[in-house]
Amino acid sequence: MSSPRHDFPVQSSKDVYAGRVMALRSDEVVMPGGRVAVREILEHPGAVAIVALDPDDRLMMIHQYRHPVHRRLWELPAGLLDVQDEDPVEAAKRELEEEAGLTATDWSVLIDVVPSPGFSDESVRVFLARGLSDVGRPEMGDDEEADMSTRWVTLSVAVRMVLAGTIVNGVTVAAVLAANAVAGAGATGRPVDAPWTDRPTRFAEREG
Repeated sequence: MSSPRHDFPVQSSKDVYAGRVMALRSDEVVMPGGRVAVREILEHPGAVAIVALDPDDRLMMIHQYRHPVHRRLWELPAGLLDVQDEDPVEAAKRELEEEAGLTATDWSVLIDVVPSPGFSDESVRVFLARGLSDVGRPEMGDDEEADMSTRWVTLSVAVRMVLAGTIVNGVTVAAVLAANAVAGAGATGRPVDAPWTDRPTRFAEREG
């Protein structure tokens, strides 16, 4: 008979930094052998991203400057869940319209991604949006978004961009490959209200 699995209780926790879009805390966690180890956790509000597919299986992509890597990356329309208790699909609809000038009539959950579980509680829900209409992009501000460009890319080309290392954003890589698998299998995603086990809450509770 196997022994019970360890629960990794937190012995103590302290804040290191709290900013506008993330916070850093330090936890003292009890390991299986009884040793107490320090684990630093980057708290994140969570985010949504959108695979917007047209009838020709082209997806809308964003080319946007990302300062941590000092270059522009190919990504999906996406945004933070920075409105407390906002329904993720409503956030996705807002971001799709703001960043790509599109609305959609058919929404489903494609995948959930936890990009860096070794040090962050960030989780991103990726929606699949079909039945698209062009409503025009609103005027952008003067931050990175003002320099952002958009492009329609066929799924097959996007897959090749992933494999060539042209697309390196982790959520986008996973979403492109998932969308290609779904399109090839004729499958559908999960309902928009499907359980999201890893949706972060700690950062939102700080803001509330």
